Amino acid sequence: MTSLLAPAISGLLLGGSLIVAIGAQNAFILRQGLLRQHVFILCLICALSDAVLIGLGVAGLGAIISSSELLIAAVTLGGAAFLAVYAAMALRRALSPSALTAAKAGPGSLKAAVLTCLAFTFLNPHVYLDTVLLVGGLSARHEGAARLAFALGAMSASFLWFFGLGYGARALEPLFARPSAWRVLDGLIALVMAALSASLIARFLAG
Repeated sequence: MTSLLAPAISGLLLGGSLIVAIGAQNAFILRQGLLRQHVFILCLICALSDAVLIGLGVAGLGAIISSSELLIAAVTLGGAAFLAVYAAMALRRALSPSALTAAKAGPGSLKAAVLTCLAFTFLNPHVYLDTVLLVGGLSARHEGAARLAFALGAMSASFLWFFGLGYGARALEPLFARPSAWRVLDGLIALVMAALSASLIARFLAG
C-alpha cells in the first residue's frame, strides 16, 4: 500500500498543477457557485470529463508507450520539457498576476448551463494535451497498480478542485479576486511543475 502512495501523490500534484489556472471553465464554475445554480451537476461534468480523458490516456496511450523503451524515453524527456515550460509560464503569471472574476451574465437553465460547461471543457485543446497526452503518457513510467494509483491521483485533483471551487465560490471569490493570491498560487504551481520536471529528468538519467 505504501508503494502506491508515491505515484498517487505524484498524479495528484500533476493533475492539480495542470487544472488550477485562470480560464473560462474555472470562471464559469465560480459564477455558477456564486449564483448557486446547478453547482453539483456542473462540477460533476467537469470532474468526470477529466477522469474519462485521463482514463483513456492511461489505458490507451500509456499502454502503447510502456511497450517501447524509446517511446518511454521520448515521453519522459518531452514531459519534462513540457512541465518546465508550464513552470516558466506559471512563474511569469506569478510575476504579473491577474485575478479570477465570475462572469456577470450567463445561462440560467440547466440545459444551457450544461451545454456551456461542455463547450468550455471539450472545445479547449489544452484539456486533451494535459489529460490524454501528458498524464496518459507520464503514467507509462509506472506499471500495474502503481499506474492506476497515478491515474486516480490525477483524477482526484479534478474532483477536489471543481467541487471545492463550485461550493466554496462565495468564500473563494474575494480571495482570488486579489492578484496577490494568484501570485502565491502560481508561484507554488511553478515550484511543483519544476520539481516534477526535474524528477523526470533524474529518472531518465538513472535509466
